[in-house]
Amino acid sequence: MDVQDFDYDLPEELIAQTPLLERTQSRLMTLDKQSGAIGHHTFEQLADYLKAGDLLVMNDTRVIPARLFGVKADTGAKVELLLLKPLGEDRWEALARPGKRIKTGTELLFGVQPETAADGTPVVPKQAPLSAVVEAEGEMGARTVRFRYEGIFNEILDKLGEMPLPPYIKEQLPEKERYQTVYARHAGSAAAPTAGLHFTGDFLDKLKNRGIRLAFVTLHVGLGTFRPVSADKVEEHEMHAEYYELPQETADLINETTAAGGRIVAVGTTSTRTLETAARQSRSAAEEQGGSVHTDSGKPYIRACSGWTSIFIYPGVEFQLVDAMLTNFHLPKSTLLMLISAMAGRESILNAYREAVERKYRFFSFGDAMFIY
Repeated sequence: MDVQDFDYDLPEELIAQTPLLERTQSRLMTLDKQSGAIGHHTFEQLADYLKAGDLLVMNDTRVIPARLFGVKADTGAKVELLLLKPLGEDRWEALARPGKRIKTGTELLFGVQPETAADGTPVVPKQAPLSAVVEAEGEMGARTVRFRYEGIFNEILDKLGEMPLPPYIKEQLPEKERYQTVYARHAGSAAAPTAGLHFTGDFLDKLKNRGIRLAFVTLHVGLGTFRPVSADKVEEHEMHAEYYELPQETADLINETTAAGGRIVAVGTTSTRTLETAARQSRSAAEEQGGSVHTDSGKPYIRACSGWTSIFIYPGVEFQLVDAMLTNFHLPKSTLLMLISAMAGRESILNAYREAVERKYRFFSFGDAMFIY
């Protein structure tokens, strides 16, 4: 498949720059994956599309203030790091800007402001509350850096770092928690699982009172989400690995739900990728041990698991566990658009997106939602 087959026209004014005052005020498009039928609702009407016995699975990752602005120690030139993945021993994988000027061996300083000498040259302080040395260079601005500091790294990051809003959002975010889900618990993500931003605690309670059960997985969003598709053919793109966890409690709930005939409803593409990774891991483990691969529903029996996933779901890849998905509207030619096209079909998705543009839905991270069922 050509990557160009997943392109669509989006007026810039439809890219949501700020979140709505109330999380549940978003609009909701529904898409029947069998018939392609489209519906238009408010987000709170999602409750009408969920059934007692369904399991809603959410990603409880918490976004860290992963964007750091600093200077080069030798020249005072401004630099930016977006932390993506901890590698241990104060080493991180990060995206660096301007990438071409940040080479191996470069020292970066954060939390300092260079002064200007009488001759106009910058005078860079010799010490900073946080510094980093570039140890390795990767593709498309990726760098491996090792930090130096005194104290507790997370406390320093909370003080110096900023929330890593996507580059298409130009407005400042006055309240950091608005870029967190209300159920965010495990810190480590470089971006929010944005489909979950629509939920409030009260709305989740409403769903539970209707017999809809809630479960959580963790996937820390990293370079796999930020890196665009550079290949011409979809099948040639390689996803970057991201860390995930599916705990025993969630595995038990999934197995109980599938055995009883309930649906597994994923909130967002990150939850979807975690669930589908777990399905494949569980199937492989069962086959190796000679155990049962399927429940009576025909779905794999899920086991608790964790690790790194680079699963890439696109049309032609079959879903083994997820029945329905809540998601936002995604960028043209993105792996996320390809994922939802695998669930509902490329033509149905692009048709729905054309209608969303015509009806002026709000797109991307702070935008409206779509429920594919």
